[in-house]
Amino acid sequence: MIPMKIRTIIFLCLLPLCVMVISIFVGRFSISVSDVANSLLKLCGFQSSFVSIESFTVVSQLRIPRIIVSAFVGAALAASGAAFQGIFRNPLASPSLLGVSSGAGFGAALAIILFHTYWPTYIFAFAFGIIAVLSSYVIARIYNTVPTIMLILGGMIVSSIFSALISLLKYVADVERELPAIVYWMMGSLSSVGYKSLWALLPISCGLLILQLYSWHINVLSMGDKEAHTMGVNVKRSKSLIISGATLATAGAVCLSGVIGWVGLVIPHIGRMLAGNDNRKLLPFSMSIGAAFMTIIDTLSRIIVESEIPLGILTSLIGAPFFIFLLKKTRGGGWQ
Repeated sequence: MIPMKIRTIIFLCLLPLCVMVISIFVGRFSISVSDVANSLLKLCGFQSSFVSIESFTVVSQLRIPRIIVSAFVGAALAASGAAFQGIFRNPLASPSLLGVSSGAGFGAALAIILFHTYWPTYIFAFAFGIIAVLSSYVIARIYNTVPTIMLILGGMIVSSIFSALISLLKYVADVERELPAIVYWMMGSLSSVGYKSLWALLPISCGLLILQLYSWHINVLSMGDKEAHTMGVNVKRSKSLIISGATLATAGAVCLSGVIGWVGLVIPHIGRMLAGNDNRKLLPFSMSIGAAFMTIIDTLSRIIVESEIPLGILTSLIGAPFFIFLLKKTRGGGWQ
């Protein structure tokens, strides 16, 4: 009999991996199962039977990097949402709470106007996402300490400022080339990712590692700052590290995929239904489910219609009704 802990680990690993493997075989460009398998063998360095250059290119250069990125994006947004919901003790908290999405959106829009190419977009989006969160923290420092409510208010202020700046950039952007690119990026897409974009997986991985290492601290902080202090937790340092980890993961995800809503809000609630409120279990469950969910959403965006559907549209159409279902199922009491 396999112990429950081992079965849980196997489930958490197999769920996203199975979805990712299946997604390789699915796409708008019709490729036979044997051609996909041969392409994978050729990519791994094995001698395989003949496979066309077109099929090999689609599998190795388009589908595989995109599937890898979608899994990391989903894991990052879900884990960050769970961490923010824990430390802020708010079931409606999401990764964009401190302004990272609006800051990244401004950075991407600025890069599109200045450079007219996609590769600086990732760097600018990541950098301004970090700047937005740092700005929220600076605003919260209006007191000697950093109260939770001030941090949230700081995030609202920063989000409002960057949203206004995004509107300004849309107003001055070229309506034939730059404006459509900005609008499309803001709706979320992985159409432009490739192996050169995989550098952003490093901050995502670092952020997820920090969150998992401090998962017990999230448990304690969710009981309140005073309770955490009496249990020997350095509240200021723990909050700073957890927010830093969530920010790294979210900024890395947003710079790759654009602004995608609902993933960081809904997936942690699904994780709580399966794993409970213990963040030592909740975070791995959220990462696994988030990775699988985002991979499925990206696959659907590629195959539903000829022209690709932005990810933000699908996550909203699926996430909002599902959240209503969760509220009905738990009667609003499925958190803490």
